[in-house]
Amino acid sequence: MIGQRENASGAHFAFTDRWGGVSAAPYEELNLGGAVGDDAAAVTTNRELSAKSLGLEADRVVWMNQVHGADVAVVDGPWGSDDIPSLDAIVTTRPGLALAVLTADCVPVLLADPVAGVAAAAHAGRPGMVAGIVPAAVRAMIEHGADPARIAARTGPTVCGRCYEVPDTMRAEVAAVEPAAYAETSWGTPSVDVSAGVHAQLERLGVRDREQSPVCTRESPDHFSYRRDRATGRLAGYVWLD
Repeated sequence: MIGQRENASGAHFAFTDRWGGVSAAPYEELNLGGAVGDDAAAVTTNRELSAKSLGLEADRVVWMNQVHGADVAVVDGPWGSDDIPSLDAIVTTRPGLALAVLTADCVPVLLADPVAGVAAAAHAGRPGMVAGIVPAAVRAMIEHGADPARIAARTGPTVCGRCYEVPDTMRAEVAAVEPAAYAETSWGTPSVDVSAGVHAQLERLGVRDREQSPVCTRESPDHFSYRRDRATGRLAGYVWLD
């Protein structure tokens, strides 16, 4: 259920895999996305199971309506069920409040400065990476007392540069904004490495404590991948502070 988990100096980071839930095919099993066509009751149960496995209360997890943009919100509690805004990063200074990001190939970015008591979660797909969602999230953290030198950054399972094939013109457009994202597939065609681009952005911002998941979602049967399956579930990354 929880494919990767880390506790570090008052900050908690976790990434799910696809197993241990109740959703039926093609969303089997632990789909945590509420807007992919899965049964709503199954998603609610999956979110409860995932939260319980982390020692969290499901009603103390903040989710986003992700749109591949660069908007950030500062939160001190979950939204109302009908009030979830469209954005791609959330920041909090509330201990025990978990921030969640959904992905199925995009880069889930978890950030925390436990000394300042600030955490953030960001959804960095190719458009969001180009638009600067991760720098926007870091800037919002800095506005609330975070220091990039103290920020711990963890990126979860994502489609790798060897598998994310794109047209050559698209690769050129992305690389013009973030050269580190320029890549080539394992079969020799143009591709984009969004995770490499995200980590390059974090490096320039002064974030040195960075870790990147080795898992490629397209290659791993234990993870959801939109590029591989199209109709599929969503993984989640969670970050919270003591």
